[in-house]
Amino acid sequence: MGYTVTVDNDKCVGDGECVDVCPVEVYELQDGKAVPVNMEECLGCESCVEVCEQDAITIEED
Repeated sequence: MGYTVTVDNDKCVGDGECVDVCPVEVYELQDGKAVPVNMEECLGCESCVEVCEQDAITIEED
């Protein structure tokens, strides 16, 4: 079982909160936006969703 992580680039302000809170380093900041570079590591904990004030992140179970 895995998860699909999506970041809405129009909403993302690149504050890095998701990068800081993710326990398995799913995200990197690239060109001022969060990018899920290690999506296969996602635990589905949704910590990133909770800290994203812009509601730019969605996580769906595969």
